[in-house]
This record gives sequence, C-alpha cells and structure tokens, in this order.
Amino acid sequence: MATMATVAAAAVRWGSPSQLQLLTRRRLSCSSGALPAATAGFGWADALRVASDGGRGDEADLSGYFRKVDLCNRGMDKKGEFVEFLVESQVVGYIHKGFTEHLREFHDVFTIISVDNDSKALEHVTLHSSLRTPEDRTYAIGNVIKSLGEIIPGIRNELYPVTSSYGMPVYFSLERAAAPYFGIKAYGVHMNGYVEKDGQKFLWIGKRSDVKQTYPGMLDHLVAGGLPYGISCKENIIKECEEEAGIPRSLATNATSVGAVSYMDIEGFRYKRDVLFCYDLKLPADFIPNNEDGEVDSFRLIPVPHAANIIRRTEFFKPNCNLVIIDFLFRHVYKPRFSRLPQSAAKLEDW
Repeated sequence: MATMATVAAAAVRWGSPSQLQLLTRRRLSCSSGALPAATAGFGWADALRVASDGGRGDEADLSGYFRKVDLCNRGMDKKGEFVEFLVESQVVGYIHKGFTEHLREFHDVFTIISVDNDSKALEHVTLHSSLRTPEDRTYAIGNVIKSLGEIIPGIRNELYPVTSSYGMPVYFSLERAAAPYFGIKAYGVHMNGYVEKDGQKFLWIGKRSDVKQTYPGMLDHLVAGGLPYGISCKENIIKECEEEAGIPRSLATNATSVGAVSYMDIEGFRYKRDVLFCYDLKLPADFIPNNEDGEVDSFRLIPVPHAANIIRRTEFFKPNCNLVIIDFLFRHVYKPRFSRLPQSAAKLEDW
C-alpha cells in the first residue's frame, strides 16, 4: 500500500491516468466543517485585495497549506464512538453509537448487534435479513430517513450509491444528506478550469450563490458536483460543466482526469468520508463562463499565484476546494521545487 507526501505536499500529483480505474490513490484528510448559518461575509473586492498583495513575502511559506490540511483533519480521536455498518458482511460505513438509538425503533430495517447481549456494548449495525435487494433496501432506508425528520437536516432528494469501495457492487442508494450519518463513502468530481496567457496560468474561480444550502457565498471551483447513482465521472463532469459554467460538450470532453483526493471529518454524529475525482481543463483564452443552474453568483479569472495567496491567507474557499487547488498548485507550480518530498507512514484507504 502506497504512502502519502506530507503537508500541503500531500496534494502532490501522484499520477495522470488515462482511465479512471487507474487513478493513483491519494489521501488528504479534510473537514467538511459545520454548515454555515449565514452567507460568507466577504466579496470579490476582499478576495482580490488579499490575492494581489505581493508584499508579504510569504509566497514560499507552506504553513498556510498546512493549516488548511489541519482545518480539514478533525475528529479522528473520536473514531471509537462509531461502529461498523455492514451490508452482506462488507463494511460500507460507520454509525455513531448515539445515532443508533434513533434507529432502534426501525427493527424491521436495521439490526443492531451488541456484544454478549449488552445493549451498551455495540458491535456493528446491519440491515434486516428480509431486505435482500438494492431496491428494497433503498425504499426501506428512505422511509426511515423521512421519519427521522430534522435529525437529518438539508434533505436534497438526491441519491448516492452505497458500496464498499469505488466500482464495487451497489448495495442500495442513500439520500445525499444522510451519507455522513451512515458514514458511507460519497464521491464527487471537481475541476480546475484554467487558461494560459503570455506564459502565465490563470484559474477561473466561482463564488457560490448566496442562497446555496451549503457554504453560501464562498469561493469554489469553476465546476464541481457530487457523483449521483448511475452516471460515470466523465459524463458527470461534462454535465456539470454545462450547468455550472456554460462550457459546451465540445470543450468539456477535453477535461483530463488527474487523480483523486479523499478526506474524512468527524463532527457529532456525522462521519464524512468523501472522495473527489479531480480534473483539469485548459480553456481558450477568450472563454467566459456563464452559470446555467443558479448555483454560482459570479466568476473571476485570477492568476494562479493569486489563488494560492487566497488559500494560504484566508478562509474564503469552501474547505474541500482548498485541497483540490493545492493539488493543482503542486502539479503546475511547486513540483519542480519539491521533487524530493518527505514521505509519511500514513496508509491509503481503498476508495
């Protein structure tokens, strides 16, 4: 099993595969953070002022990237508060012991296994033996989630496939908002859209709509989205390109798979385990993005070093976006300077 590079160097490119199945495995821990209650309190003028301030002398200081990785790496000391969620003897997630109390009344859906009949010493949670098909499981668990009401907030009516790891059989589909409460792996696609002008690279950055349910008003990638059931990563990135940035299929098909980052965050009953498949797309210098789905307020094209300044110096970006842009920076900017990076002993999880 491979090891990962330390710090922000954890975002160094480990491969540029042509096929998704051959993506090199990388691991970055990231906090999803608590859902914000209000719109981000900054505007483009604030972000661009920080970005263009070149007088601080911190361009070679990686500590800002360290902080983003630290910010995204919470709660691992609380893993013992969770028990395995098994389906067909495979671990598909982790459920907080406290959250299992909300599941006990649904004894025809969940089976909660205790050690030596001690209800306080939980061993694992599984599904009732009568739920044998993905369709039956999806329907039954969907009804449970509806019954739980505001215990699981922010219902999106979007289903995520539940597997033991990427590409493995789908045991059932789960409401997106419920994914961290069952500790399942959720997958997404994130794309850095960039242009080159006079030998310099620029990144297109989006500012999320103020009415977004999560992280309203924060900075984001040009294109990103969750990976729902029944669609490939490439088709999903093409779809998101059109919806979020008005990028036609003729351009979007040129998006290049460059690897993946994964992160985990434990907060309360939530155990968030996400994998982001990363893409780069070089766009024409005269391309102007146009949001089609109302989820993006506006876009700006900024020099890559300015994007790096925002990441190091502020909390303006949606947290997991920091990791994907750090990955871009180490592949496009820093790699020649850090060809011999120290390795940690941390093991990679299977996707």
